Amino acid sequence: MAAAALATARALVVLTLAAAALPALAASQPWRHGTDLAPIFERMVERRLDVPDFERAAYAERLDAAFAQAGIALTRPQYVLLVDRDPNVQAAFVYWRDEGGRWHFIGAAPVSTGRRGGFEYFLTPVGVFAHTLADPDFRAEGTRNEFGVRGYGERGMRVFDFGWVMGERTWDGGRSPMRLQVHATDPELLEPWLGEARSKGCIRIPASLNRLLDRYGLLDADYEEALARGARLWVLAPDRTPTPWPGRYLVVVDSGRSARPTWSPPPRARPTPEAGDC
Repeated sequence: MAAAALATARALVVLTLAAAALPALAASQPWRHGTDLAPIFERMVERRLDVPDFERAAYAERLDAAFAQAGIALTRPQYVLLVDRDPNVQAAFVYWRDEGGRWHFIGAAPVSTGRRGGFEYFLTPVGVFAHTLADPDFRAEGTRNEFGVRGYGERGMRVFDFGWVMGERTWDGGRSPMRLQVHATDPELLEPWLGEARSKGCIRIPASLNRLLDRYGLLDADYEEALARGARLWVLAPDRTPTPWPGRYLVVVDSGRSARPTWSPPPRARPTPEAGDC
């Protein structure tokens, strides 16, 4: 009986160790298809939007139109981050483009883009923006500004920098350069407001989406090319598991809606004082 019990105990230990190893083994498996990211998105991104199929198709068409207007021909499979700045939407979408040029929806989450406001507030510009090493990324220090707000979110959050672009000034209707960044935001004070236009022009995203983009290198095509040339890039996390199909493009559109779609509900946060961050 004692021998049988010991054997059973050993078997349970082996099974427990095997189960614990499953996540690591799964992470080490080769990517088979770009849509493998969809279930990962569902697990990692805490705030998600349930976008209906007809809307997914419509946004895929907007992607094609945006690249055509920009004169950019995509020649390989890759991921793209799409943002709808429409005040009635305020959402980010991750798409994968396959070898045949078809778009596959991966997931969506609420964001905050530029709102109309006072001095230094810009509307987030529409268009196609490349993520390059000309404007290197950095990581949030997690420090608070004079309003007690961590504008870039918790320490270590990656700030995706798209450089200086032309934006519409909301205080006088003119145009001038603004810095376009995609970043996390204060988890207590501002992340609950995602889904409403509240920034000074940057694109605020959930911290969990920030981690997904960072860990899997979805926008890191230029960074991967630099690594292949032997570059050392401190901003890249040591535990990243980059996709074989990195992209480099942020696409911002405005769907021009007259009402809020049910799949993108407004935030339920309570009013807070203006924080004065980006």
